[in-house]
Amino acid sequence: MKDTKVKKTSHSIYNINYHIVFCPKYRHSIFKDDLETELLKIFRTTCYNYGFELIEKEIMPDHVHLFISAPPTIAPTEIVKILKSVSAYWIFKAFPNLKKSKFWGSGLWSKGYYVGTAGAVSSEIIQKYIQNQKLV
Repeated sequence: MKDTKVKKTSHSIYNINYHIVFCPKYRHSIFKDDLETELLKIFRTTCYNYGFELIEKEIMPDHVHLFISAPPTIAPTEIVKILKSVSAYWIFKAFPNLKKSKFWGSGLWSKGYYVGTAGAVSSEIIQKYIQNQKLV
């Protein structure tokens, strides 16, 4: 389990962690095997490129759990928008038949999402919850 700790920008000290959940359109159970592996790589790379810390993640066949730390200069809605748009682009590029077969030419992700905030105390609970998703 990674330690959630205080981080700094040039003008702030923060410990902001978001539990983010979103689903593919039509709640298709598609995130398995190669698709799951590719999506994890995309999330890791995207978080690194945008300066987010991916604390914990779990890709379920029909939804995604991410626990992310981000600076206070970026809104949670922006984080979700970035993760969804970048991942959809690269998933459809890597799996071109997916768009035609499952999504009828439309986007990968449903419009909705869940986001919750956590400080240091409840971070462990969220991390354990995400880690145990596949055990249920």
